[in-house]
Amino acid sequence: MFHSTIQFFKNRPALSIGFLFSTGSLLLGIFVAAIPTIRDRLSFTTEELGFSLMIGALGALTGVALSSSFFSRVLAGRWLFIGHMLLPLIYIIQIYSPTRLIFWLALFANGLVGFFNGVSTNSIVDLLEKKSNQRIMSTCHGMYSLGGGVSAGLAALFFLWQIPVHYQISIVAAAIILTIIFIFRKDLLAHKVFIHSGAGVAMPPRSILGLSFICFVSFMGEGCIADWSAIYLGESLGSNKSMLSLGYAGFSAMMAIGRFNGDNLIAKTGARKLVVSSCLIAGAGFGLVVLAGIPVIAIAGFTMVGVGLACVVPVLFSAAANVKGISPVVGIASVASGGLLGFLAGPPAIGIVAHEINMATGLGFVGLLIIIAAIVASKNKFLGANMSSPFIELT
Repeated sequence: MFHSTIQFFKNRPALSIGFLFSTGSLLLGIFVAAIPTIRDRLSFTTEELGFSLMIGALGALTGVALSSSFFSRVLAGRWLFIGHMLLPLIYIIQIYSPTRLIFWLALFANGLVGFFNGVSTNSIVDLLEKKSNQRIMSTCHGMYSLGGGVSAGLAALFFLWQIPVHYQISIVAAAIILTIIFIFRKDLLAHKVFIHSGAGVAMPPRSILGLSFICFVSFMGEGCIADWSAIYLGESLGSNKSMLSLGYAGFSAMMAIGRFNGDNLIAKTGARKLVVSSCLIAGAGFGLVVLAGIPVIAIAGFTMVGVGLACVVPVLFSAAANVKGISPVVGIASVASGGLLGFLAGPPAIGIVAHEINMATGLGFVGLLIIIAAIVASKNKFLGANMSSPFIELT
């Protein structure tokens, strides 16, 4: 079952990129645990903090606009090396920020650098797949899920040992930077390739917009479960406190397991068929959550959503990188921006619906969107595109 994962860890070029995927979630997990401390130190109200965190999204959207021009001038390997050492330093500034202005500037930089990192890593994964004729995209995204689980455990241990949050992020950041420099430096700098041709940016074809919509819905589902599953279990279903985190835990576990086994599954099933069936499973999971009268059934539904959504995003990024007529950067950036909007817009939208009607209605709406995404996927011509090489490589 985990044969492809074992082979992945034996492949240094693949493992080096997989490690970069894990760094983002490692840092994010520590930062999320530090948010209450940051709020108190900078005297934010909950509303002010919420609006402040949106600045990261502005940085990412700026990255969408600049990514094509940037990656037509900067070698991907050089950015992989620099960008993934820069991000830990930005997280340190966020947590150490003595003023709101510095905190806001760091959030913007985080969004911008994080977006460039995401585009470069996904593009290089696509290049490695083409060179080896083997799929590793899903496993790399599984590394991101693994990093999130590790960071949650680390944060719990750090707080148990009474280590202050600014020391926590410094320890994790130092470990990441040292690993990149002393273990993966040569592997990363070996990617002497431009991942964008430098051609003018044109409006993406409508089928790319279809991929972007599917990514929008998938990330919306992820964000809603992360932000609202515990509240739904506690306030809507009357779960006791010991069960509040189990919905997200089941979802996350299935996401990680599914992604680590996704590359074999994608090869056997086919991209379009897998995305359609995955969306239907996730939609059914949300249906189970909404119809649940008891917490145990709702937790099973959240877990089912994890099974469904696990491999959707890796397939979308691979498909976006193989659209004829546009560079991988434009394709991946288009799809990633859809996912970004879904992750940002979904949780607040559910909150509004929950306030005006109820939480079940909001979650049911997400389930309906995922069913619609299955229909869109069934008609999308780019799912399952051939892996032809669109990269410009220096020799």
